[in-house]
Amino acid sequence: MSRPRAKLTTSFPGCPVESTLSFLDGKWKGVILFHLLDGKLRFNELRRKLPSVTQRMLTKQLRELEEAGIVSRTVFPVVPPRVDYALTAVGCSLKPVIMALAAWGARNVVCHNGRNVIRLADETETASPGRDAA
Repeated sequence: MSRPRAKLTTSFPGCPVESTLSFLDGKWKGVILFHLLDGKLRFNELRRKLPSVTQRMLTKQLRELEEAGIVSRTVFPVVPPRVDYALTAVGCSLKPVIMALAAWGARNVVCHNGRNVIRLADETETASPGRDAA
């Protein structure tokens, strides 16, 4: 059975990419961070922005981001309960990374028959059949 990436960082202490990905590893974490770039959001606002995620999974991913110091959680003592999530200074420092991922995806990922497919922008033009023949 494979170990989670977070457990492998001790095996690759000199690899900054692996160490960074250990904090962002998770299906929804990047998307959560992307939505929090616009400012603080309540839990249910995040749920509405991520309709495919379960409440349990969203809670789990937010807790992991909070433990890493990337997201802050503010609980207000009101009824019904109100919880706000926002990026910390560390989380805000990830903005260029998240925006680079968003830009790359906008350029190179297309939805085809309900599946995401990578199509690099350079590959949109195909050679004509006899073009390379000598």
